[in-house]
Amino acid sequence: MSEAASKIRVAIIGATGYTAFELIKILLRHPQAEITAVTTRQEDCPPISSVHSALTGRIDLNCELFDPATIAQKADVAFTCLPHTASMEAIPQLLAEGVRVIDLSADYRLTDPDVYAEWYGHVHTDPTRLGDVVYGLPELYRAQIPGKDLIANPGCYTSTSILALAPLLCGGFVEPEGIIIDGKSGVSGAGRSPKLGTLFPECNESVSPYSVGKHRHTPEIDQVLTDVSKLATSVVFTPHLIPMDRGLMCSVYARPAKSATARELLEAARNFYADSPFIRVVDHLPRTKDVAHTNFCDITIAVSRNTVQVFSALDNLIKGASGVAVQNFNLMHGFDETTALIV
Repeated sequence: MSEAASKIRVAIIGATGYTAFELIKILLRHPQAEITAVTTRQEDCPPISSVHSALTGRIDLNCELFDPATIAQKADVAFTCLPHTASMEAIPQLLAEGVRVIDLSADYRLTDPDVYAEWYGHVHTDPTRLGDVVYGLPELYRAQIPGKDLIANPGCYTSTSILALAPLLCGGFVEPEGIIIDGKSGVSGAGRSPKLGTLFPECNESVSPYSVGKHRHTPEIDQVLTDVSKLATSVVFTPHLIPMDRGLMCSVYARPAKSATARELLEAARNFYADSPFIRVVDHLPRTKDVAHTNFCDITIAVSRNTVQVFSALDNLIKGASGVAVQNFNLMHGFDETTALIV
């Protein structure tokens, strides 16, 4: 029986967070996937429907503690929705048991262990894999994803920024240095664990920048854009917390490398993403409301005062995390890339 003819058994490692919740909802409507295990670090191992009450009546699984041998008996593929450093502990064990992995953490996105240590403050414990893991942004690395055993899912800010800039850098339209990225994300981007800065009285009716000059997505953006454009790219990236549940908008500013109108740049971007079903190059200014709860990324381009301006919006939990993870799952297994993602 071919792989496409039988369901792929799926485990979700770290199933209590927002991205895991979105992932479960998508996979429940996937005709080729069956969720067979969900794990937690909670000793009482509650039903997953008691962790995410919206799943009541939709999935009948108890959470379990992580054990790679047990997971291997139940699942063919694992989505690891763990914090950084926790993923690099679990993933080598899963791979050794023959389980393929799509990792939603940052542990395998960077290619240089020294850069990882510098930006994440931890020594990477699985450094020999870095550089060999495919970066799971299908719009740029689609051809490399099928057949791989480990995919590094991109971050939400990085996806929004990279998708905005890749057509312009690859086409030689903008200079690779001096790029400014102003990012704004909904509060769910900070995760589900309680933190002072994301409590309602702290973040409601307030917009605030954070991690100025030191946000961990910065080297990831530089790395990927340098790789795809073959130009040494350097960005200044500043994220902001916006008092809304979900959604992410990046406003990007770059110096033109050659003369081009906004219409010409839009046409170049449309050609660049002609085979990418989830990229919508639009003539209007994107809004987070237009992409909420979808796997679409909306992009537009303007030219003003000798500056190329790019505006890019996506749902941080879907196209910025769980939706692109399912895109990668589909490509890994030879399914149509849009399966379960267009509803």
